[in-house]
Amino acid sequence: MGSSKATPEPPLYPLAPISLGRVTIAVPVILAPMSGVTDLPFRALARRLGAGLLISEMIASWAMLRENPTTARMAETAPGGVNSVQLAGCDPDAMAEAARRAEAGGADLIDINFGCPVKKVALGQAAGSALMRDELTAARLLAATARAVAVPVTLKMRMGWDHAHLNAPRLARIAQECGIAMVTVHGRTRQQFYTGQADWGFIARVKQAVTLPVIANGDILTEHDAARALRLSGADGVMIGRGCYGRPWQPARIAAALAAGVAPPPPGLAAQKAILLEHYHAMLAHYGTEPGLRVARKHIAWYTRGLPGSAEFRATITRVADVPAVLARIDRFYDPLIERGVAPPEPTATELAPAEPEAADLAA
Repeated sequence: MGSSKATPEPPLYPLAPISLGRVTIAVPVILAPMSGVTDLPFRALARRLGAGLLISEMIASWAMLRENPTTARMAETAPGGVNSVQLAGCDPDAMAEAARRAEAGGADLIDINFGCPVKKVALGQAAGSALMRDELTAARLLAATARAVAVPVTLKMRMGWDHAHLNAPRLARIAQECGIAMVTVHGRTRQQFYTGQADWGFIARVKQAVTLPVIANGDILTEHDAARALRLSGADGVMIGRGCYGRPWQPARIAAALAAGVAPPPPGLAAQKAILLEHYHAMLAHYGTEPGLRVARKHIAWYTRGLPGSAEFRATITRVADVPAVLARIDRFYDPLIERGVAPPEPTATELAPAEPEAADLAA
């Protein structure tokens, strides 16, 4: 007589913990740094929902040195796990001092940004992805930052400036020689920005070039994307970006799927409403009422995308500047859908187009 027990699903792609000296990334499914998105309320919520390593929004090193209150707020860490602060800049001494200050503020890791493609950063500040065109300055900056702190220093970059200069494997070797502990590669060039498709297969060339842990990034929205990116790249983990818009539970869900072979169902609509409200109140507490209302609008839009009547809801909610009125509109939108048993949809890649960074996000 056969067993009544269901046969467990094989893992989609089992991941081992990553040890970076004094820091261990227990589950290397990482929430990406995203300007204007992964602020402290978002990161803290993602952690409560099961995310592992969290990375701050990109912070300019010169802003860290000026002790700007906005910058200090961006560098705050979420309790209960491993936190990384991402820094951008082009001056090795400034980067080293900014890293020391981030470490003193509680960062477990320092991440260096060689990937930001935005004109203001890459061309105006000669930082972010611009450093992939200047390997000598890049090496000086990497070495100075790694020497400045006791915590591990990691690097996030792209494949190269353009397809004629795909130097990520060589730059990864330079990073390893400079004391960098881990490298994340977004499978696009700077000139692609966020167009086309991420080339996960190219990341295998970086993995083959170094003995460092390598993380694959770009277009990883679902557990199946994650498994395919890992198989094509041979990477040691994945970094999830826009797949988390309005879905702070997604890193933990993808991690569970990679381990168990099947993703746990997403939160039901009532649970998603509760998460949105938790996030909303956290933003108001973090920023203050008026700034919090402004920041919350895009997140509310992402949470509701794809639901019946969501386009009309988003068009009206952006014009409401009163907290009780916003809460009342959220109730009026969600409650009938919950009562009807509407299942939350899985957003598509088109719907999850990258957010445009705001000027204040990049300047901070």
